[in-house]
Amino acid sequence: MNARRTPWWHAAIAMVLGLGAGAGVAILGESSGTTLIGTPWFVPVALGVIGVIALVLAVNVHQYAATDPKKRPKTFVNPSVAFNTLVLCKAMILAGAALAGWYGGQIIPTITHIEGSFYEQAVLQCAVTAAVCLADMVIGFVGEWLCKLPPTEGPENPKMKEQQRQSGLAGAAAKTTR
Repeated sequence: MNARRTPWWHAAIAMVLGLGAGAGVAILGESSGTTLIGTPWFVPVALGVIGVIALVLAVNVHQYAATDPKKRPKTFVNPSVAFNTLVLCKAMILAGAALAGWYGGQIIPTITHIEGSFYEQAVLQCAVTAAVCLADMVIGFVGEWLCKLPPTEGPENPKMKEQQRQSGLAGAAAKTTR
C-alpha cells in the first residue's frame, strides 16, 4: 500500500471552513442572545495529550523503520500500529486545522466585546484552544513525515535502480565486444 502525503491546501481549506463556521456561530449567538462561544479548559488539555501521544507513536514508528531489519528491537511496533499512527496523524492535520479555524473564527466577532468579563474569558479560552489545535496540525504533518517508510528492496529503491543501470550497461558492453 502506498499512502500519499496530505497536501497543505487541504489543511488551508479546512481552516477557512472552520473559520467561517466559528464566526457564523459566534454572530448567531450574539444576535440570538445565547452563549455559543468559548470552550471548557479540558478541551485544549485533551487535544494536547492526543498530540503528544501521536508524536511519540510517530517517533517510535520512525525509529523502527529507520533501523536495520536485523538490528530492530522487539517493540510494540507492528504494521497495524504503524498504519493507525499514520491515520491518526492525517486526521490530526485536518481536525487541527478545522478546529483552529473554528475557535479562531469565534474570536473575530467577539473581540469587540472583550471588555466584558465573559467575553474576555471566552476569547482567552478560544485563543488557547486554537493555538493547541495549530500545534496538533503541525504535529500531524511532522508525524505523517515520520511514518514514511524507507523504500524496500523493490524496483523503487535507489540501490536497485543503480544496480539495474549497472547491469544494463554491463550487458550492453558485453554485446558490443562480441
